[in-house]
Amino acid sequence: MRHILTVLFVLTASTVAFSQTRQPSVSSRPYVVKSKQQVADIEKALAAKPGNTNEDVVAQAGEQTRVAVFHDTLRENDLNEVHDNSDDIYYVLSGKATLMLGGTLVDPNEISPGEWRAKQATGGDKVEIKKGDLVFVPRGMRHQRTVTGKGFSMILIKVFSEKQPKK
Repeated sequence: MRHILTVLFVLTASTVAFSQTRQPSVSSRPYVVKSKQQVADIEKALAAKPGNTNEDVVAQAGEQTRVAVFHDTLRENDLNEVHDNSDDIYYVLSGKATLMLGGTLVDPNEISPGEWRAKQATGGDKVEIKKGDLVFVPRGMRHQRTVTGKGFSMILIKVFSEKQPKK
C-alpha cells in the first residue's frame, strides 16, 4: 500500500509540475501607433530635405523588423538588390516609381552578409507603382527602384529571418 501511495504521489506531483511550464512571451518594447497625420508629417518633413531620405518608425537594431518612411526625390541607375534573409513590403504614400522585380543579378557583390548588389541584372518584370499600392518583395527576389517624377514616398516594412544586431 505504501508503494502504491508513493507512486500516486510522484505521478500527481509530476503532472502538476509539467502541466504549466510554458508561459506566453512578454514584449521587449512598447507598441507604436502613428496616426495618418503623424505619417503625413513625417513624409512632409522628409520631402523638405534634399535628396533621398528616410526615417525609422521602428528601428531594426535588436529586432526582426524595420518600419521606415522613405522619400525619394530622384532615384536613377540604383544598384539591383537581393536580400537573402529579409522580405520587403512597400506601401506607397505618394508619387510614382518603377520597380524591376525578378531576374538574376549579373556579377553580384555581397556588401554585407546576405546583402547582394549588382549594377546589372537579367530578366525580371517592370512594374509601375503609385499611391495606395502595396508590394511584397520576398527574400531572394531581385529588385530595383527608379523614381523620375516629382517625388515618391513609401512605407517600408522589412521582415528579417533573425533578430538584427544591436548597434
